[in-house]
Amino acid sequence: MPIVSVRIPQMGEGLQEARLVGFLKNPGDKVRRDDPLYQMETDKAVMDVESPYDGVLVEWTAQVDTVLPIGTEIAKMEVAEGVKEMAAGHGPPVAAAAPSPTPVAAAAVVQAEPKGPPRNREIPPRTRRYLKEKGLLEVAAAIPAKGGKLMPEDVDAYLAGSAVVATPAPVVLNSTAEYDEVALASRQKTLAYRLARGAQLCVPGTIMVECKWDAIEAAREKVKNSGSPFQPSAFTMMAWCVAQAMGEHPKFRSTMPSDGVLRTYRGANLGIAVALPDDELVTAVVPNADSLSWVDFANATRQQIELARNGKDQATEATTLSITNMSAFGLRNAVPVVVSPSVATLFLGEAYWHPVAKMGGYDFVRMVMLSLTFDHRVINGVGAANFINDVKSRIESFQLP
Repeated sequence: MPIVSVRIPQMGEGLQEARLVGFLKNPGDKVRRDDPLYQMETDKAVMDVESPYDGVLVEWTAQVDTVLPIGTEIAKMEVAEGVKEMAAGHGPPVAAAAPSPTPVAAAAVVQAEPKGPPRNREIPPRTRRYLKEKGLLEVAAAIPAKGGKLMPEDVDAYLAGSAVVATPAPVVLNSTAEYDEVALASRQKTLAYRLARGAQLCVPGTIMVECKWDAIEAAREKVKNSGSPFQPSAFTMMAWCVAQAMGEHPKFRSTMPSDGVLRTYRGANLGIAVALPDDELVTAVVPNADSLSWVDFANATRQQIELARNGKDQATEATTLSITNMSAFGLRNAVPVVVSPSVATLFLGEAYWHPVAKMGGYDFVRMVMLSLTFDHRVINGVGAANFINDVKSRIESFQLP
């Protein structure tokens, strides 16, 4: 019986590599064509990859948690006589390979992290519709299911944060008198992969403006003195200004899923970077932030940030812009990084006193620095300047809605 290679297929136009998350079959298992075989992570989602053959899995030839180029051999399978090996990317067949004289020792199944999510074929149509309504269809593979099929109540539990998984203790890989080596945490692996993808694709540009902060501080003081249980922070007020500006600037609600294609989302899905212990970073997301009322926006922002603080990373391919707030760390200015597949990141620095000349002396006003890094493939300099100046204007004239 001939032995053929199983290779990583092309999973999206322009995609050059993906991370191997886990194996779904053991060497020795009989596999039907189109059976889920292993899981890969792209910058968009974790997905099942199906077998291109009927046969028996002989061995895995790649390691979990490695980033592999499209077309890389990932396994070997024993197939029926006459079956032709698929070319890299599961394209046209090439000549069948000869049997391997010395197969590598069989690798054990390595579960995806956390325990394997439901396969695409185990998502009922009504759940699929519900996922689409919630903007979660692309991340369905990451949503745990209580039973064998993913149900709407599982989606609700995911949104409510009840499916948060505790961070496991670091796995020690090596320890010597000079150094220790531990495996990166799962969230950091995901972030590192997105950053690497962003570095490959994004052509970054950065612009900065100084912005008066006194209107925000006055509004915050008014809220504090009101005695109301509704107590939005100064950052929430700033984020509201960003969401409203995104609604007016379509390029900041857009992504480039492939060369020559611009996808613009109807709603502003606003990302907020949230720091966790041990210098981990996740993203909270306020979906359709530009269409929410002020009270709904403030409540949603608080809820989504709380989910993120519990370890729930909410970023999807529809999260086109994120805010990173470093004001509590004494940083006045920085150059933020765009994390794929977003098109922009906006940095907010600490508030500071700035002298303004007047006749006979100076006045001092409260200022912050806004720094915007954007993907020049999607947004040009004038468009970025118009956006950041719109955000600045909204902050400087902010009044409680």
